[in-house]
Amino acid sequence: MSADVFAFFYLISGVLFTLGLKGLSHPESARRGNTMAMLGMGIAIFTTLFDPNVKGFFLIILALAIGAVIGIIIAKKIDMKAMPQLVAAFHSLVGLAAVLVAIGTYLSHRATGNINGVLMIELFLGAFIGAVTFTGSVIAFGKLQELLDSAPVVFKGQHMVNAAMAIIILILGVIFVATDNFTALIILTVISFVLGVTLIIPIGGADMPVVVSMLNSYSGWAAAATGFTLNNILLIITGALVGSSGAILSYIMCKAMNRSFISVILGGFGAEAGAGDDPMAAARQKGVKEAAVDDAVFMMANASKVIIIPGYGMAVAQAQHAVKDMMEVLQSKGVEVKFAIHPVAGRMPGHMNVLLAEADVPYDVVQEMEEINSEFSTTDVALIIGANDVVNPDAKTLKSSPLYGMPIIDAYKARLVFICKRSMKAGYAGVDNSLFTADNASLIFGDAKTTCEKLAAALHDA
Repeated sequence: MSADVFAFFYLISGVLFTLGLKGLSHPESARRGNTMAMLGMGIAIFTTLFDPNVKGFFLIILALAIGAVIGIIIAKKIDMKAMPQLVAAFHSLVGLAAVLVAIGTYLSHRATGNINGVLMIELFLGAFIGAVTFTGSVIAFGKLQELLDSAPVVFKGQHMVNAAMAIIILILGVIFVATDNFTALIILTVISFVLGVTLIIPIGGADMPVVVSMLNSYSGWAAAATGFTLNNILLIITGALVGSSGAILSYIMCKAMNRSFISVILGGFGAEAGAGDDPMAAARQKGVKEAAVDDAVFMMANASKVIIIPGYGMAVAQAQHAVKDMMEVLQSKGVEVKFAIHPVAGRMPGHMNVLLAEADVPYDVVQEMEEINSEFSTTDVALIIGANDVVNPDAKTLKSSPLYGMPIIDAYKARLVFICKRSMKAGYAGVDNSLFTADNASLIFGDAKTTCEKLAAALHDA
């Protein structure tokens, strides 16, 4: 197969990846986008197998088979609520692959004497970005999976230590490129592994969605660097797509949270507060009003408009199907029902949209924060299911709050607000929510799925 034919098929794959990425921008076209991306990857793999540099197929086919089996098992067993940490885990693999390719390529080219300055720079960048991506993603996975404490881990002089490590890595990179010193490559890679840890541990849970997106960008640039190293056009295209889209998404999320990208990287935000053993005792102590399921049912059944605000609690309880049943019962009674989605609800962008789509909730009743916020002042009931920080009025009114300035869903403006929560535990940002003590708000304690099932059943009989 000639180089032109290779380039042609890689170009087709690149176009399909681009169309796939565009399709993933909306739930309605996401399946089509995913199919296009899968087709692009299939063409890429098939084309690569005919590369004249491929001397044997056994190890490649074995790796593909093992990867396919692992991928199918994970896809079938993974819960939607665990998707953010799965994404972080995948990013770590991309980073590790970039490191291994950089080291392997160097050893291979040194053995043949085919070493040049451009290649050395590519190897340095691949090893550096890949190592930071690998350990950073592992830490993000641990925090999201709650294997590690999601609270920031900080120590005196942390930023100076990170800066010193970055300078040392740069110096070692120059030494490696200038002198062909393999030891310098290994040492800078090890320090980069450490830097990935120290960059992510001070970042708290509230900023973790941005971190996952940022690491997604890192993994893309690591893949692009690997593409240059291997002289693979498609890998360069794919890495650039992932890197740039991840960077754009990180910017969008930071804007949605009113956080600067630099402040996220510097970390120190998002410690989780502890929860009391008795949620009602904590509620009474704070002056929170408790509502029964029947109270919420009566108000919703007699409302003209109800807006539902889902959050991570809905994902944990897998309550989306019960929420859809509740929506259908309300609609059958002539109640207008809409869903309000915050850009960072859950632990990654689009988390709530995917869950609602999984339950076949129509796209036209699911609206983003900017579209629906103006409607809360004319809404009879706002029903919050497991959301916390994204509906906290302190973000607008309390300058001392860590959330101050973060755009929120204006649920507090509704005539009545019902909040489904398992306990009085603070949200992922670790701060109390003043909405819980508002005059128009009441809490319904219990698992989100059980509560929504009870609400749907009672609404049937209302």
